[in-house]
Amino acid sequence: MSDLELKRPKACILGLEGTALSNWEKGFFREADPYGFILFARNVADPDQLKRLTAELRDISGRSNLPILVDQEGGRVARLKPPHWRKMPAAGVFGQLYEQQPEDAREAAYLNARLLAADLVDVGISVVCAPVLDLYFPGMSDVVGDRSYGSEVANVVALASAVSAGLLDGGIIPVIKHIPGHGRANVDSHKDLPVVTASKSSLSVNDFEPFRQMKDVLAGMSAHILFTAIDDQRPATVSPRVISDVIRGDIGFENLLISDDLSMEALGGSIASRTHECLAAGCDIALHCNGKRTELEQVVSMSPALDGAALERALAVTNRISSLKGDVPARPVLADWNARLGQLLAPVWAPAQGEGA
Repeated sequence: MSDLELKRPKACILGLEGTALSNWEKGFFREADPYGFILFARNVADPDQLKRLTAELRDISGRSNLPILVDQEGGRVARLKPPHWRKMPAAGVFGQLYEQQPEDAREAAYLNARLLAADLVDVGISVVCAPVLDLYFPGMSDVVGDRSYGSEVANVVALASAVSAGLLDGGIIPVIKHIPGHGRANVDSHKDLPVVTASKSSLSVNDFEPFRQMKDVLAGMSAHILFTAIDDQRPATVSPRVISDVIRGDIGFENLLISDDLSMEALGGSIASRTHECLAAGCDIALHCNGKRTELEQVVSMSPALDGAALERALAVTNRISSLKGDVPARPVLADWNARLGQLLAPVWAPAQGEGA
């Protein structure tokens, strides 16, 4: 029996305040025993500090295969930044290249993911919230924008599949997002609730299709979107209908479903009610990111110990973390990959001087 089965941590992933754990956090996290943690730029100073922080989180949890997550898509969404880490291109850069040279774009997406995996493994991170499978829809909120690989399902799936493969080959678990589709968001879900009025048939053929084709990825993150054709009262993250009929049903995603950040303003009510509602609706894990003490306490108070199907899905992720090699390639290998990536991306992108390819 694994540590996860014995301890049955709570069905939540939590953020923390700074670059080192406070005494309160140490005691709280040890007692709360969340399934995992998520890191942001506020938690990152340099590689040595980050290694110490992730080691301490694993020590507190008592689990070597603890899921430690980060949003590191590239472009606007990057928590590990120069000068300590290379600047990564946004997903849209690979989409642009794919329209010109599909094979080069797939190779570039894979190499970029291998390099990313090496960066993350080196500092003790085990899970990355990427790739984004949301389609690009012109005229919609730029909350997605160049975070998307493009407007065509085939292009998005080809590139996201290459990214997923590169991450896994490098020892990192990918999380596809934002299921069942965030591309039609007409406002920024960090600030308001996007309302999508497209028909269910149009959504199924377009928005849901990339997720359907990549449903075997072990973890996915929900979308804070109101789909009026499916549930005109509740955003997807807290909608039993969307999760049961669409995510688990139409799309067929049977793996670990993590909510998007519960502190985002797209959701109403208290943090406690948001936590309860997302788990009651069918999310396996409640994600809370801002690290604020009063909110953390609410999330933990409403998060039960993992059990049943949610525990099985959570085990599949931690077992995969345990089985992945996660060795950082030798410097000459990384240098060759980086040079090849720069060569492939040269027609569409180049980093600023000193930022790396």
